[in-house]
Amino acid sequence: MTGIRLDHHGRIVHVIMDHAPVNALTSALYAELGDVFLRFHARDDVSCVVLRSGCAKAFCAGKDLNEFLNATLEDDPASAYNVRRSFEAIRHCPVPVIAMIDGPALGAGAVIAACADIRIASPRARFGMPEINVGRCGGTAHLGRLIPQGAMRLMWFTGEPIGAEEAYRIGLVEQIVDSDALTETVAALAARIAAKSPIGLRMGKKAMNEAEELPVDLGYAREQGYSTMLMRTDDAREATRAIVEKRPPIFTGH
Repeated sequence: MTGIRLDHHGRIVHVIMDHAPVNALTSALYAELGDVFLRFHARDDVSCVVLRSGCAKAFCAGKDLNEFLNATLEDDPASAYNVRRSFEAIRHCPVPVIAMIDGPALGAGAVIAACADIRIASPRARFGMPEINVGRCGGTAHLGRLIPQGAMRLMWFTGEPIGAEEAYRIGLVEQIVDSDALTETVAALAARIAAKSPIGLRMGKKAMNEAEELPVDLGYAREQGYSTMLMRTDDAREATRAIVEKRPPIFTGH
């Protein structure tokens, strides 16, 4: 491992970035992050992932600038693929991903947060896209999925971070929770999600990811296709029976 730890809580797995002091992303850390999330495709014992920091100072301060200074132009295509692979692995993780953000999420750190399905932040959280300040481009494709173009361009062109309240106002985070209650709040949300049908969560996420990139009518048709597939499963029938019988469902993942 290069600075990532896994903590298992039943069907919930915490992926913890723990590369002191601020989780600066080296090439090795990008690769390991991608590997960790790609492995979830082969696991049927996970229903929710919490992505968080093990460092008190930051969620993730972005790319390691010392490594960047030593990079060559010839190395950049391979490096760009490594970064892209990491982001894609998080975004296309087969189960819901909650980003727990207690501190700065800058540059690639903001993108990692944007690749999660849900973002819960503390008042300590800050989000920034300082690429213009270090001679790079990137990040806007991911953040632009979540926030208005004007807000995204203001962040990028100025390179200045925004606070948690502004991030909430523009739709970058779903909830702000005091730092001392953040862990408990995220754990409760993850538990609520993990209690749902495992196969329903996976099909629903795949349907949403695919529909997001399509025009509305085609996207809804794609969702209906997944709904028909889900209808064939034991879990779908159990979900309906449980509601009719007014009892908690017992899901088997089949």
